[in-house]
Amino acid sequence: MTQQPEVWLRGTVEGFPPLLMPVVHALLQVREDLTMLSDRVSPSDVWERPGGAASIGFHVRHIGGALDRLFAYARGESLSAEQKAFLSAEGDPGTPPATLAEVTAHTIATIERALEQVRATDVSGLLDERRVGRAGLPSNPLGLLFHAAEHSTRHAGQVITTARILSGRAAAGAP
Repeated sequence: MTQQPEVWLRGTVEGFPPLLMPVVHALLQVREDLTMLSDRVSPSDVWERPGGAASIGFHVRHIGGALDRLFAYARGESLSAEQKAFLSAEGDPGTPPATLAEVTAHTIATIERALEQVRATDVSGLLDERRVGRAGLPSNPLGLLFHAAEHSTRHAGQVITTARILSGRAAAGAP
């Protein structure tokens, strides 16, 4: 099997504004990374918090939740009650605990919606003013889309690292 280069090294993705290609590349990379990991993580590791760090399940949920919230701000919207409730529950495994396949599917669906928003983004408004959060902090669609993409990649990296730590600990026979 030939391994492909990272998404950003594969060239332009047809149908997206060229100015937003870094956002597209980052989101596609996160989607690939999460898809790859969903088959490699033990069900008992999904909500494990090694050394008190956040769980894999939290990070995967947070990627989708933060992406949804930041893209709402990019559209000039305030957060909905559903988005606020999702934020409050990101770290809760649920009863029974949600599987990695379930949280990954939800996050990938959010990534797909985000990609559709990027595809439809009018680049002439990328520097329009947007307000973020209760404090109404200043930003713009370009900053929000870029931050959402880099934030997603940061948490995907934490998922990969946590999975490796837990896998190594299991291989070593540690509790």
